[in-house]
Amino acid sequence: MRFVARRLALYVVIAWAAITINFLIPRMMPGDPVDLLVDRLKGQVDPAAITSLRQAFGLSDASLLNQYWDYLGNLFHGDLGRSISFYPTAVSDVIATTLPWTLGLIGVCTVISFVLGTSAGIIAAWKRGGWTDMLVPSTTFLHSIPYFWMALLLVFIFGVVLGWLPISGAYDTDLPPVLSGEFIGSVLYHALLPAITIVVSSIAGWLLGMRNMMITTLGEDYVTLAQAKGLSRMRVMTAYAARNAILPSFTGFALSLGFVVGGSMLTEVIFSYPGVGYTLYQAVQNEDFPLMQGLFLVISLSVLAANLLADLAYVLLDPRIRANASGAS
Repeated sequence: MRFVARRLALYVVIAWAAITINFLIPRMMPGDPVDLLVDRLKGQVDPAAITSLRQAFGLSDASLLNQYWDYLGNLFHGDLGRSISFYPTAVSDVIATTLPWTLGLIGVCTVISFVLGTSAGIIAAWKRGGWTDMLVPSTTFLHSIPYFWMALLLVFIFGVVLGWLPISGAYDTDLPPVLSGEFIGSVLYHALLPAITIVVSSIAGWLLGMRNMMITTLGEDYVTLAQAKGLSRMRVMTAYAARNAILPSFTGFALSLGFVVGGSMLTEVIFSYPGVGYTLYQAVQNEDFPLMQGLFLVISLSVLAANLLADLAYVLLDPRIRANASGAS
């Protein structure tokens, strides 16, 4: 329990540092959101309207410390300010609208690619020297292709030339966004091409990493001892070799889940998919600092949460860490 408490305390401090940096960076930059919004209007703006805008964006002439306490209070109540690009929509509402699309697409694809890649890596290492060795050069080739090139290639072949799949959007705009069979089918149909891009581009990395770790683990004494005891091949492969070889891959998987919230930006931009990555791209284009600030904060906290879950899962998966944690407590 002391190990868990120490890790929680550490991540609370890191989260506080991320929140503080997220507060300071926009205030260190020249100008503010109201100046940007007034410049876009390109006309005479009533000073009273400017004052109202500054209040709406949470800007004040108070001291930095008072602004910081107000920022923490607003953050505690879920108030991340108002977006310039989608004004007067609140940043939290914009994130709440885009986040499910990213979690649904990028999250599911990350899990699928991890499961398929690690499973194929285990089999390729266990049956090395056979036909599975042909997976290595092909997956290495796929791993070397930038995923945005893969996306453009698939768009050209299946969207433009063959016309089999849609090349933009998350669903048919003629359909009302309600939970119906037709709407869900349209969502899955539009997600198919970006999903293929993400899975094909990322599965190779999981396969190669797991295969290399599995080959190293198969040379350990405890695996040889398990084979000498006459245990079944499946039990040796899964309970002895794969269980220990998967630990580094699990760390990478936890980090990948953390970055899921950030989305695969270029993939979402290429397919105009309304996720967090595409929204962040729009915020950068429109110099929407409140939206960028909110998105960066959500992404940072998501990565921290994923790392914390990975640390806790390591204690359950690795008996050595569990023993050290028990001894320390």
